[in-house]
Amino acid sequence: MRDLAIERPNQVWASDITYIPIGRGFLYLVAVIDWASRAVLAWRLSNTMDVSFCVSALEEALARFGKPEIFNTDQGSQFTSSAFTGTLAAAGVRISMDGRGRWMDNVFIERLWRSLKYEDVYLKGYADGRDAKAGIAAWIAFYNLQRPHQALGNRMPMAVWRGGVTGAIDAVAVDMTLRLDNASALPTYPQPQQQQPKALVA
Repeated sequence: MRDLAIERPNQVWASDITYIPIGRGFLYLVAVIDWASRAVLAWRLSNTMDVSFCVSALEEALARFGKPEIFNTDQGSQFTSSAFTGTLAAAGVRISMDGRGRWMDNVFIERLWRSLKYEDVYLKGYADGRDAKAGIAAWIAFYNLQRPHQALGNRMPMAVWRGGVTGAIDAVAVDMTLRLDNASALPTYPQPQQQQPKALVA
């Protein structure tokens, strides 16, 4: 990735995990974005750090938006796992990873987290998983389809992605959260790593 000029959609995708405060605890949110357009291609919420919710988001992005030439992440255990890297390798995607502790190497997704939290999450104070599911879905739809970016010439991310990909599908914002049959009862505290239950992912 060093000194690489990012010039077109589906050249480089990136992924990261952040915390979403909720009720008396928090959930984990992962997203896959396209660097050139800043479009959010897929995302998932989970109440554990099990790798399956990250793989699920990745598979959704690959199925709906084709594949990137390069996929960039930090060196978190989810992204270095054989399940995640194997999915990328099977799709013929080159893997790039940030230096340890270098959040600036994935600055576009860090900016996404900042915007999401300050424009939505911190203002609304979600009470439970159901609230977070609906609210984040609405904000990401707004972000992709209506929110102009100065760095994109005041165009919207998904418009830039569509305009730069030959034969692009008619991408629309979809609900990419957990399928929570009992969302209000979803534990919102982090589970101990050694005792994690199976992640609830779509």
